[in-house]
Amino acid sequence: MTATQQRTKTNYLLGFCRIFTGLLFIFSGFIKANDPTGFGYKLQEYFEVFHLTAFNEYATAIAVVICGFEILLGALLLLGVYANTVAWGLLLLILFFTFLTFYSAFFEVVTSCGCFGDAIPLTPWQSFSKDLVLLALILIIFFNRKQLRSIIKGSGNQFVATVITAIISLGIGIYTVNYLPFIDFLPYKVGNNLPSLMVLPEGKQGDLFEQIYTMKNKKTGETKKVNDKVYMADKLWEDESWEIIGEPESKLVKKGYDIPIPDLLITDADGADHTQEIIANPYYNLVIVAKDLSSTNIDAIQKINQAAIQLTKDYNGLRVVLLTASASKDAQYLSDKMQLIAEIFYADLIPLKSMVRANPGVLLLKGGNVVGKWHYNNFPDAKTIEDKFLSKDK
Repeated sequence: MTATQQRTKTNYLLGFCRIFTGLLFIFSGFIKANDPTGFGYKLQEYFEVFHLTAFNEYATAIAVVICGFEILLGALLLLGVYANTVAWGLLLLILFFTFLTFYSAFFEVVTSCGCFGDAIPLTPWQSFSKDLVLLALILIIFFNRKQLRSIIKGSGNQFVATVITAIISLGIGIYTVNYLPFIDFLPYKVGNNLPSLMVLPEGKQGDLFEQIYTMKNKKTGETKKVNDKVYMADKLWEDESWEIIGEPESKLVKKGYDIPIPDLLITDADGADHTQEIIANPYYNLVIVAKDLSSTNIDAIQKINQAAIQLTKDYNGLRVVLLTASASKDAQYLSDKMQLIAEIFYADLIPLKSMVRANPGVLLLKGGNVVGKWHYNNFPDAKTIEDKFLSKDK
C-alpha cells in the first residue's frame, strides 16, 4: 500500500469516527437534555454510591451542564472547530463514563446507567460495551486530531458558532427542566391508560424465579445448595439427616415482561388503599403531584389551588387530590394553612418522580387516561382547562 493510499484510508476512517462519534454525542446529549430532571435522579444514585451526597441538591443543574457539554462536543467535532480541545474533552469524558459504567456493572450498584435516559434503557454491561466502542473511536480521533479541519473559516466565526451552539445546548436542558420534556418516555404520559399499565397484559409472562435452599447434613456437616425443583423432586424434607439453614435465596431464571407501573400505591393517612379509586375514576381527577412538600413551590400550589376551586364550582364531577411522599402531619399542616381544596393522599417517592417532572406538577385524569399534564410553570388557568376538557362532557 502506497503512502497516498494509506493516508486516504486513514482519512476515511477518521471521517467515519468523526461523524459517528459526533452524531452519537449529540443524540445522547439531546435525549438526556429532553429530561435532565430524570438524569439528575440518576446522578443522585451515583452520588450515593461514591458518598458525594452533598451534590444531590445540585444534581439537576449538573445534569443540564453535562447534557449541554455532550451536545457541544458532538457539534464542534462535526464542525471541526477547536479540534485539539474537543479531542481532549471527548477523551476525558469517555474515560469518565467508561469508569462509571464499569463500576456500575462490576459492583452492581446502579442498575441502569441513564446514558440515553428513559428512551433507550441499557444495562450497565451494555453501557460499558457501548463506551468501549466509543473509546476506540475517540482514540482514533485523538491521535489524529491534527488532521481535523474546520468547515468554518476564521477564528471569529468559529467563536460565534461555539457560543451559539453552547447557548442552544444549555438552553434545551434549562427549558425542559422548567416546562417538562418535549417527548415523554415515562408511563404517565398523556394518552396512556394507567390501570392497564399496572397489570401484566394477557399473554405476557413476568419474571421467573427459583428458590435456592442451603442444606446442611446434620451428621457430616456437609452443606449444599439446591433449587426448589430438586428439593421437591427428591423430597428432601423427608430426609431427617438434612436441614435447611438460613433464608432461601431468590434467583432470576428468566427475564419476563416488565410492568410499566409496578409500584404505585396510593393511600390515605391511615394507610387505606385508594389506588384504583383514584386512578380508575370514570370522571375527571385533577391530580396535584407535590412529591416533597419541603421543597415544593408554594406559590405554584396556591395558583393551582385557586384554579381547582374555580373548576369545582363550574364542574361538579371533578375530584381534586394531592399526592405527596411527605409525612402526613406536614401535608395536613400545608393543607390547613393554604386552605387546599384537594384531598390529601400519599405515595412512594419513586412513582411520584416518574409521574411528572415537577414539584408540583399536575395531571388531569379521566377513566384512568392521562388527558392533560403540566409543569407548574405552564399550568393553564381554569377557563382554559374547562374549555379544552371539562366543557366537552357538560
